[in-house]
Amino acid sequence: MIVNKPGAPLDGRPAGETDEPMNDQMEKDLNLIGPRMRKLREQREYSIDTLARQSGCSTEMITALEAGELVPSLSPLLRLARGLGVRLGTLLDDQMLEGPVVVRKGEAGGTVHFSGNDPAQKRATLDFHPLAPRKASRNMEPFLIDVHPADGHVKLNEHEGEEFLYVLSGRIEILYGRESYQLEAGDSIYYESVIPHHVHALEGDARMLAVVYAPA
Repeated sequence: MIVNKPGAPLDGRPAGETDEPMNDQMEKDLNLIGPRMRKLREQREYSIDTLARQSGCSTEMITALEAGELVPSLSPLLRLARGLGVRLGTLLDDQMLEGPVVVRKGEAGGTVHFSGNDPAQKRATLDFHPLAPRKASRNMEPFLIDVHPADGHVKLNEHEGEEFLYVLSGRIEILYGRESYQLEAGDSIYYESVIPHHVHALEGDARMLAVVYAPA
């Protein structure tokens, strides 16, 4: 699921400043990904330059992400996971459990904030609530996602894998190639995410269930 602001670089590098600081809880959530990524990189004895070559992401973006200075978007995280030879879930979780993972009501994993339509990539516009935290060797990533409206013209981007979306409340629009799909509560869509696409809310916030598959 691509969440880049139009005009923001695809690799997620910082592109300016914002006058809206991250709140403390958001900063705490964001900082979980950076240290995990740095630990995995150092365990493999990769330099930042090496990871940049293997992932196709810029060294500036990797440095800023490890330092917790920007809000990631999903597309570069998927490329970084592949560059490190791990699944996306390894970047999202610090512990893994074998066997079934049961998540009770109100016990979703820690929120992961994505930059969405913020050009500086320092403000979250999509809030991902993981529904399979710590599940080892998982091939799918299920989330509850709070979706906010797009700000101005949007840029379509792509990544390997597939996505299933089910709208729980509000209205969302999926720009997919040359097509546009508008969904309301109870509607769903399944698509190949290698086709350029963009997901955003219409007329206020929305919430949806999303299942993302990305090959390791």
